[in-house]
Amino acid sequence: MRLLPISQCEPGMRLAKKIFSEDGIVLLGDHMELTSRLITRLEQCGVQYVYVEDHRTEDVTPPSIISEETFRIAIKEIRSSFREMMDRPKKAKGATYPYIAQPFKQMMNLIIDDLANHKDAMIMLMNMGTVDHYLFQHSLNVCVYTTLLGLSSGYSREEVTTLGMGALLHDIGKTQISTSVLQKPGMLSMNEFELMKRHAQLGFELLKDEPNLPLIVAHCAFQHHERLDGSGYPRGIKGNEIHDYAKWIGLVDSYDAMTTNRVYRSPILPHDAMERLYAGTGTLYEQKMLQQFRDKVAIYPIGITVKLQTGVSGVVVDLNNSYPHRPIVRVLNNEAGEQLKAPYEIDLSKQLTMMIVGVNEIETDTPLVSGI
Repeated sequence: MRLLPISQCEPGMRLAKKIFSEDGIVLLGDHMELTSRLITRLEQCGVQYVYVEDHRTEDVTPPSIISEETFRIAIKEIRSSFREMMDRPKKAKGATYPYIAQPFKQMMNLIIDDLANHKDAMIMLMNMGTVDHYLFQHSLNVCVYTTLLGLSSGYSREEVTTLGMGALLHDIGKTQISTSVLQKPGMLSMNEFELMKRHAQLGFELLKDEPNLPLIVAHCAFQHHERLDGSGYPRGIKGNEIHDYAKWIGLVDSYDAMTTNRVYRSPILPHDAMERLYAGTGTLYEQKMLQQFRDKVAIYPIGITVKLQTGVSGVVVDLNNSYPHRPIVRVLNNEAGEQLKAPYEIDLSKQLTMMIVGVNEIETDTPLVSGI
């Protein structure tokens, strides 16, 4: 299978992976033939990339870092609990609300069990083929990515559970922000931006008294936009004043925000997101954390089309865990763009002078060499 931008999909192509609705229901199944109408509808729903069938890469199957069942359970619980939070301002004073700690801990157990069974798993894009509210999907993405980093850092299960809960609930304060601001397609006004920034404080207020929830989870919501040099918000704290959990979550939050579709802009690919994160080394993000994150991210997702400096192009078919920025590429087209009768593979971890210079037919003047 291949991973294509929806803009490059053509009628007659067939889906290689399901498309899910926001309720976890299958909207389009495997092998579904795409029509002009379906492609347009997927674009309107914010789906930016889909996996399509290609006989030249029929043996390529990107791994899932959590199971389909865990995904469905998690997104359903997130949606239910967050919507309950969204309704709080509308309810009468003194109304009672369900506690969120227990169901979210059960969810974390499922996620940790899935990830523990895939100790060499790489951080793969999770938002492919899902039609959903950004806040719900983003919260799950950040939770899964951060939990994987916690496991690879040697944290205990209890520590990983707390870190994962902090990641899962880091943006809970946004449930108290008006949807007209949250989903505004254009640039926020200064007043709207100040209102948006309040979500960190609001998240802390929502979580600090939640029964059976460690207080550090509330502080993760409070601190995830703080930065090493004090340029973050809401308090402008810096360095060691910021809890390590919040540092991890702030890093992953930035990455997922860049690689996920937003109402005001399209997503960028992982290699571009990592370049931007590295621009903040030592000022916004801890260098050691960035390096560890880099080593766990599939910068070039399996199935993506890449162009090499020699002019040939092909599809990423496998990853090198020790060198995630240098994948294995199956070359499908020659320098003139003509299909090869006999595709061949290049392992970029063994061909160190070979560089990727383009992704999805978009070329870059700067090959990825800046620390990545």
